[in-house]
Order: sequence, then structure tokens, then C-alpha cells
Amino acid sequence: MRCSVFALGFAALAACTCSPAWAERISNPIAVFAGLDKISGVTTTFEVPIGEERRFGSVIVRPKVCYTRPATEEPKTTSFVEIDQIEFGNTRKTIFIGWMFAESPGLNALEHATYDVWLTGCRDPNAPPPPVETAPEVDVPQDQIKKEGEPED
Repeated sequence: MRCSVFALGFAALAACTCSPAWAERISNPIAVFAGLDKISGVTTTFEVPIGEERRFGSVIVRPKVCYTRPATEEPKTTSFVEIDQIEFGNTRKTIFIGWMFAESPGLNALEHATYDVWLTGCRDPNAPPPPVETAPEVDVPQDQIKKEGEPED
């Protein structure tokens, strides 16, 4: 009996300590969407501030949150979105409520008879730009620099 209790305790401890560390998600003030008008074949990119709404054709897109991960982590961009359709008499009918994933647009996009809408990203205009890596400068001796018009060796 003691061995089985010890084994269970050890297994529980191993499960707790071996799980991957999750990076904190970053909340962004703007969600970026793409929308396809199936009648005209035109795809449009549009931004919607969190808590506000934008009309795209006869649908209204309203993101509640938009999360990303730090640049050092695997990309994972998600947004919880509500989408209404405007019907006759200017009434609204909710046609989508749920999470959209930028890395998997086909997983939870709105597929409407006339319009498709999917998340493409999140944006924070006040966030510092990501660091840009530059190649190190290399000093080349002047006698090794080939001048224009010189024959090759």
C-alpha cells in the first residue's frame, strides 16, 4: 500500500513539474481582420478597436479581446469576437460568438453566405517596435577589395 501511495505522489509531482511554461499573453487594443465579399471577390483588411464595432457589408464585427504572445515565443494570436448580421428593418441577429485564431484562419472564421471574416492579427500602436537583428560589420583589408574594371584572379 505504501509503495502505491508513494508512486502516485511521485507521478503527481512529476506531472506538475514537467509541464511546459506558458508565456504571458499580451492584451492588444486593436484586432485586425480580413473580410471577403463573395459577390465582388474583393478582400478587405480592417481594424477594430477592442470593445468597438465595425461594419463590413451587412455584418458587424465586435472584438472583445485580442491576445498575442511575446516575439520570443511561438506565435499565437487569438480574439474573442461577436458578429451580428443586419437584417431587414435594421434589426440585428447574432451569427457568430467565439474565438478566432490568426494562425488557423479556417478553424473558427465566419463563413457567411455573402461574407467571410477572419482574424489576421492584433496590434498595439503604442508598443515598442520589435528589435531588429543586424549583421556584424566585418573589416576587409583595402587590398582585398576589388575595384571596378579590374580583371578577376
